[in-house]
Amino acid sequence: MNDAPQDPAPPEGAGQTAAGRRSGRRALLGAMFLMATSAIGPGFITQTTTFTARLGAAFAFAVLVSILVDVAVQLNVWRVIGVSRLRAHELGNKVAPGVGWVLTVLVVAGGLVFNIANVGGSGLGLNAMVGLDPTIGGALSALVAIAVFSIRRAGAALDRIVVVLGAVMILMTAYVAIVSDPPVGAALRNAVLPDQVDVLVITTLIGGTVGGYITYAGAHRMLDSGMTGPENVGHVSRSSVQGILVTAVMRVLLFLAVLGVVGSGVDLATANPTATAFEAAAGQVGLRMFGVILWAAAITSVIGAAYTSVSFLTSEATSPRRRNLLTIGFIVVSTAAYLLLGTTPVTLLVFAGAFNGLILPIGFTVVLWVAWRRRDLLGGYRYPRWLLAVGVLAWLLTLYLGWQSVAGLGSL
Repeated sequence: MNDAPQDPAPPEGAGQTAAGRRSGRRALLGAMFLMATSAIGPGFITQTTTFTARLGAAFAFAVLVSILVDVAVQLNVWRVIGVSRLRAHELGNKVAPGVGWVLTVLVVAGGLVFNIANVGGSGLGLNAMVGLDPTIGGALSALVAIAVFSIRRAGAALDRIVVVLGAVMILMTAYVAIVSDPPVGAALRNAVLPDQVDVLVITTLIGGTVGGYITYAGAHRMLDSGMTGPENVGHVSRSSVQGILVTAVMRVLLFLAVLGVVGSGVDLATANPTATAFEAAAGQVGLRMFGVILWAAAITSVIGAAYTSVSFLTSEATSPRRRNLLTIGFIVVSTAAYLLLGTTPVTLLVFAGAFNGLILPIGFTVVLWVAWRRRDLLGGYRYPRWLLAVGVLAWLLTLYLGWQSVAGLGSL
């Protein structure tokens, strides 16, 4: 059945009994946090810090716009995938033969390269946390991620770890945001009346929080929850917005934490600006907190990238055991590449960024086409026109992002 939970070893009667419904809701919560924590990776932390240092309080406007666009995209992606009960690549192949496979290649290629950076980020996090060599830290972190997919109830473990680590990141960043004493009033004013608007910064933020595999991380996990179909539209919509809001809260808190430090006149180190900001705000405690936050952001992104990439290589018919083995293999390949290279190659990251920019318009075009013209794939569900209109506006921006990505490829 399409609406049966896909979680490894689901509870008996899941999707039908009260216990099954509770299991589905837990998986839906996990999907929400998987989307959020996949977006909150090492790049997210560095981007937010760098742009805050550059724009100051005016960065608040870019944060607000990126959040609104993220909500527009994810509301549509989650609703179409949730109602249709089909993964993004399956939808693509039904709309036009081959489109789903193109999307799969882009997601897996981009996810693999970004996972090299995620493994590296986890090593840097352990280095800041306890002084461990980054290479050893990256390898140990990869083992943690592999362990998540090695146990019998891998899906339940995935849900718990992303929720717990997501909460840890938010709470620790909130503490630093409070002690750094940022100019909240100036930030609020600039959110609606900015002193400076940087379009490139806005597009970069959007691509970093809703581009590439991140677009589908939560929606594909939602399919495993069983809380799908027209009858669960309310659950699907609320979860998609809540997932984006988790990401938004983290970005706002990180922005305020860094803004307080920058506003006090501290110059951030180019090599690791976020570590400098946290140490300036809270001393050695702040530096150790940065290590925890970076490690949590990186390890959850490792898990999210691996899970989502493999979801494009499998289907509902794939056994949980095979799916988990493929996910473990994906993590092993990412880690081996990181260990062999010693660092994340800049050129590959640029290519991966370009892939992200291409994935968003291609995949989102499929989503909107299904919402507009393929009611048969939605089980006869009448798609809200207002939501489609909001999606089209966001889609126009994704086309611009895609064009920017192609331009970036041409400059290599």
